[in-house]
Amino acid sequence: MPAHPVTSVFRRPCAALLVAALGLSAVLAAAPAHAGDPVVGKAKAMMCNVCHGPLGIATAPETPNLAGQPANYIVQQLRHFKEGLRRHEVMSVMARTLTDADMDHLGAWFSSIQIEAKAP
Repeated sequence: MPAHPVTSVFRRPCAALLVAALGLSAVLAAAPAHAGDPVVGKAKAMMCNVCHGPLGIATAPETPNLAGQPANYIVQQLRHFKEGLRRHEVMSVMARTLTDADMDHLGAWFSSIQIEAKAP
């Protein structure tokens, strides 16, 4: 029996919408959800201030600046230190005690700091 003309008109847009919705949900599920609180992160970052500075600008030339870095980058690096995938004599010890929530808060804090680049 042939398809009803009205049904076949709606079938393609609905199928396309379904595929788009499934694709979007897969992307959102794969994206890390770093819903940290920058206020909590600022308080937690007190232990970072000695090397990275109170506003994420390092006090020593061999220490990276954290101000303005994307939250997911901060979180990923802290996880790598904690899991031993990245090693540093100080950071490996510092990251060992951080929870996932701590890392999210720290990422939110450092990424919320506004930095400005000026040409020489």
